[in-house]
Amino acid sequence: MRRVIAAYRLSFSGLPRPVWLLAGAVLVNRAGTMVLPFLSLYLTRELGFTAVRAGQILSLYGAGSMVGSTLGGWLSDRIGAVRVQGLSLAATGLGFLVLTRITDFSALAASVFVVSVVSESFRPAVMTSVAEHSRPPIRARCFALVRLSVNTGMAVGPAVGGFLAAQHYTLLFVVDAATCWAAAAVLWATLGFSRPPPSMVSGTEHQSRTSPWRDVPFLAFLGLIVLLGVIFLQIWVTLPLELRDSFGFSERGIGLLIALNPAMIVAFEMVLMRAVERLGSMRVAAVGAGLVGCGLAILTFGHSLLVAVCSTLVWTLGEMLSLPMTNAVAAERAGSGAAGRYMGAYTLAFSTAFVLAPVLGGWTYQRHGGDALWSAAGVAGVLLFISFWALGRHLSADPEASKKHR
Repeated sequence: MRRVIAAYRLSFSGLPRPVWLLAGAVLVNRAGTMVLPFLSLYLTRELGFTAVRAGQILSLYGAGSMVGSTLGGWLSDRIGAVRVQGLSLAATGLGFLVLTRITDFSALAASVFVVSVVSESFRPAVMTSVAEHSRPPIRARCFALVRLSVNTGMAVGPAVGGFLAAQHYTLLFVVDAATCWAAAAVLWATLGFSRPPPSMVSGTEHQSRTSPWRDVPFLAFLGLIVLLGVIFLQIWVTLPLELRDSFGFSERGIGLLIALNPAMIVAFEMVLMRAVERLGSMRVAAVGAGLVGCGLAILTFGHSLLVAVCSTLVWTLGEMLSLPMTNAVAAERAGSGAAGRYMGAYTLAFSTAFVLAPVLGGWTYQRHGGDALWSAAGVAGVLLFISFWALGRHLSADPEASKKHR
């Protein structure tokens, strides 16, 4: 028991104070995430829009996410990542209150797009801050700490949001806005909204990269991130359908099964990251990406509870190994002065996957069935494992080292 306690203590030790403060602000913000999970219900039940119209508005949110990812990263390099976070949180809170006053479809669609741009600029700014305030050896663990805050907060926000929605949907927007402003206040009181001094910026300052869009190995990396995102997001897009249609799970059963994911992340991800942080980031990411695909492929082995649980355990392990490490790879590739643009490009890759995943997954599931979809995910997992592993030597943080491999 003492060894277990010591392992957990060590997994949280040595992390920079600014990263802890960032994680605290993220926790406050995500604990108030209520609007987005219930937006489709608000649009259909409260405002009376059809499912098609609600879908169009949600698609605009996805498009705004892509713009916000790029804008947030670009601004982080120019005015400071913490300042971008503060502005994003303050403006998002105001935007949520404005949305409660709009009922016209066109005006609401435009407003949702703008709110999405502003809100989603927060994510690359957070990732940039983590990169700026962490050293490469512990960077994956720093990203894991922020992921821990996200998952803990998301376990609270939607649950409270369901209660508030039952009272009045406007409360969702008001409380979400309040937590945005509370998170901005935490950042202002602890880190301030100024750029970090050079002494606080840790990483590979010797690099001279300025744009991710001219970095060919990194563009290949982003392509793999899009593919990883497409198969990973099936967990939220088509897996619930499979669990209902083929496994016979009720909504409650589906929720309990998927709840294993954040529970495992909260319980084990930090310890796991400390155990593997001295290994090659791309190799660990390769194993994780492969496990995500293979975990979903397990669903083709049968339709029992055991199969569903084993699948969830495997793809969650893959998520824990792959996502913090790919975050760290993007940060290490950027070096000093370009972290925002690189993290913005990384976030954009996931936003792109968010747009593609429902279309590709839904079409495959409807036309060819679940087994075909999960088999394709398994094949994609194997391809990702091979590709990440092979690309690793071309993504050295040192430009001179990269040239030697060309």
